[in-house]
Amino acid sequence: MENRHPAPRAPRVSFVSLGCPKALVDSERIMTRLRAEGYELARSHAGADLAVVNTCGFLDSAQAESLAAIGQALSENGKVIVTGCMGAEPEKITARYPGVLAITGPQQYESVVAAVHRALPPRHDPFVDLLPPEGIKLTPRHYAYLKISEGCNNRCSFCIIPKLRGDLVSRPAADVLREAERLIAAGVKELLVISQDTSAYGTDLKYAASAWKGHEVRAKFLDLARALGELGAWVRLHYVYPYPHVDEVIPLMAEGKVLPYLDVPFQHASPAVLRRMKRPAAQEKTLQRIARWRDICPDLTIRSTFIVGFPGESEEDFRRLLDWLDKAELDRVGCFRYEPVAGALANEVAPAVPHAVKEERWHRFMGHQQAISARRLRRRVGTRQQVIIDQVHGSCDKSDPVGAAATVAKGRTRGDAPQIDGVVHVASRRPLRRGEIATVRIERADEYDLHGTVVGF
Repeated sequence: MENRHPAPRAPRVSFVSLGCPKALVDSERIMTRLRAEGYELARSHAGADLAVVNTCGFLDSAQAESLAAIGQALSENGKVIVTGCMGAEPEKITARYPGVLAITGPQQYESVVAAVHRALPPRHDPFVDLLPPEGIKLTPRHYAYLKISEGCNNRCSFCIIPKLRGDLVSRPAADVLREAERLIAAGVKELLVISQDTSAYGTDLKYAASAWKGHEVRAKFLDLARALGELGAWVRLHYVYPYPHVDEVIPLMAEGKVLPYLDVPFQHASPAVLRRMKRPAAQEKTLQRIARWRDICPDLTIRSTFIVGFPGESEEDFRRLLDWLDKAELDRVGCFRYEPVAGALANEVAPAVPHAVKEERWHRFMGHQQAISARRLRRRVGTRQQVIIDQVHGSCDKSDPVGAAATVAKGRTRGDAPQIDGVVHVASRRPLRRGEIATVRIERADEYDLHGTVVGF
């Protein structure tokens, strides 16, 4: 018999997530909650009943991108809820777009969901089978970001993150480990550990222990890294400030417990600039510590970010930075031109560096570091590297007997994070699968990437 009263269509929500991986995790949590309540996720604003925009507010350029995304959502849909870091300053949004339905700040998951409920009520009660145990992920199936804390206790003069996201709030270690275990059970091969200040994890909890599989695990950087390393996945540590206790984690890398990779935001090398930046952790002996880290773990990859053109930066300060790069020999480096952010103390600490000077220094910095990175990359030629496959492109030309039936793919070594570092261009005689880990012989290197052939699995 024909059903004259078909079930009503589930409400649809489109989602835009801007900014850093920490914001991406916030988006995943909101989307997981909405999906559990029966909402569908639409691929476009035009095909949705409602749009949510998760904004970034760290820099003026990021705020401009966020405002543009809000405007696009309004033009394509008309019903828009705004959340994220820029939501901490709602007047900037309402001044441009007074018609948005609601504005919430970062980490305010319940407020976002409540705003969705008001504008687009759920059609039915949630059911357990509406989403997978690991929740909704915005990353490929084989890797996931694992956020261990919110906020930050540092007061760097160029940063307004504490104003936007508040002080440090760490998750209990057992809570983090349970999420990690669910992700791995769902097929995740690589956990990217993130927070605003990963090495400060647990200080707000006074390193309190929590029960995990019959024993206690302290909420401490070293203890958590060791416990995560026992779960059988790659564990990559991001946003690690160089506090002294970071040295204790390097042996875990040498033992293969966590990946031999550190993402350390050094930001500068001139003591005068670092003082004006109000950077935490002692910087005076950083070069000696880097050398000691590499003595313990020769395979260690270090990536970092720097700022050029910070207020008051002199030519001498900048030359000191270039000299420091030569001695540190970092593997991967990103560089930002200083942007004055409304509300940041850095705007008042010293005279601004002219735009033309910032631009010239940025180009000199990038050219200088490019040579260092390329030199370190060439050292991998002739070695065998474990590579996790991110993309599979298909087969080579089968009319070529040398490349017959070979698969061409892109992957990453243990020293490369997704989206920010280089890749390995991989050839293989047998088909490769996304998320697979293969042993690759590195045959050549270019400025940023490696090229090689699979020799084992």
